[in-house]
Amino acid sequence: MSQVQGHRFRRRAVIAALLVSVTLAGCGKSQSGDAAQAAVASGGVEKPVLKLGFIKLTDMAPLAIAKEKGFFAEEGLNVTLEPQANWKVLLDGVIGGQLDGAHMLAGQPIAATLGLGTQANLIAPISLDLNGNAITLSNRVYGMMEPSLPKGADGKPSHPISAAALKPVVASFQQQGKPFKMGMVFPVSTHNYELRYWLAAGGLNPGYYTPGDTGGTVGADVQLSVTPPPQMPATLEAGTIEGYSVGEPWNQAAVQKKIGVPVVTDDQIWHDNPEKVLGLREDFAQKYPATTAAMLRAIIKAQQWLDADGGKNRAEAVKILSQSNYVGADPEVIAASMTGKFTFAPGDTRDAKGFNIFFDKNAGYPFYSDAIWTMTQMRRWGQIPADHEDSWYLEKAKAVYRPDLYLAAAKPLVEKGVIPAEAIPQTDGFKPVDNGFIDKVPYDGHKPNAYIQSLKIGLKQGQKVTAAGVTGS
Repeated sequence: MSQVQGHRFRRRAVIAALLVSVTLAGCGKSQSGDAAQAAVASGGVEKPVLKLGFIKLTDMAPLAIAKEKGFFAEEGLNVTLEPQANWKVLLDGVIGGQLDGAHMLAGQPIAATLGLGTQANLIAPISLDLNGNAITLSNRVYGMMEPSLPKGADGKPSHPISAAALKPVVASFQQQGKPFKMGMVFPVSTHNYELRYWLAAGGLNPGYYTPGDTGGTVGADVQLSVTPPPQMPATLEAGTIEGYSVGEPWNQAAVQKKIGVPVVTDDQIWHDNPEKVLGLREDFAQKYPATTAAMLRAIIKAQQWLDADGGKNRAEAVKILSQSNYVGADPEVIAASMTGKFTFAPGDTRDAKGFNIFFDKNAGYPFYSDAIWTMTQMRRWGQIPADHEDSWYLEKAKAVYRPDLYLAAAKPLVEKGVIPAEAIPQTDGFKPVDNGFIDKVPYDGHKPNAYIQSLKIGLKQGQKVTAAGVTGS
């Protein structure tokens, strides 16, 4: 860049920054430290060349769309998107600085900040989506369950299917001296907690974690283990596991290969549950506030594009995601869950307009109550080994989930008419009491300990896990 060009660029950045600061001042609402800095500095990014990681799942779509539709470029960013082998490699890449950020499991920045596994101060300034996972069982297991399942007038199974229907199958395995094994993608993944929630709601214990243990099989009726998402179908086909919890397109891949049957979606387990986040190092956001704001603006625009006009852009999104540098699955497999339908079995495709939500229903806003729910499940199954006061859960949620950064990026988009005002919720960071769970147990994010106590299977106050089992009152 010539000196003249550089001077012009810096001048435009200063002018843009001043305009943004005037806009924020006109809002009449104070911004907290980093958020105000990010918003005011948003005229010129400090680090225009970025590398972001992702796993080959359809819910990485906001990143792919931000790249392919030019939203990153509009914000002055030159972004490389790099697929990662598994969630551990991705996490290490962000912590070590090889990646500037990543499409990340909602539980990963929380767990890292709590020191569960690797300790690092990570933040989640935006949620990438709602829903998007399912639980698939092998043909053999589904065949053992199917005769007992309630049927609709069309002869097809009524949904949601309860894990209670799996109990006799698990019992038969135990009688034969065989463990019943299922896969999930990572110990602190939503997939793990959704699978555990579904099993426990049906009366099956998915096991507890001892301190430092990543297996979580103490007292388990069903043994869960980690398998990277793209390897799920092959692992199922090999008979290593009898089912799995994973994001798309890897449930639909099992249907296409005729090796398994999805039996329940995560939306049926927890209606409109949060799924992935953009994970960043806290010091990255502090060092590069304008870059962080620019990234968030680009992703918000991509999320809006994905949900625009009832999903009119989804067919194009499917073509983009099917590319080998993104998800790399057949377009038909991706479309089977991405375009308002979900295929449970050949000949059993049902409406599922909310299976993937990226922008609607304030999908991008990082609610404290979502982070707290994840921590309740960590405590429920022993990953958080001891009790904590309700205030502790909120303190930790605020350290990781950063609505201040989200608002600093989103408010200028509202001011410019890019997104509607209702895209930003009027909230204290908590959703209303949630009754959208498969077992009908209500969740109030303000009262995490009372919620943990209300769940039939799981640790209760005063209990701990040892290799010998659960101890305490």
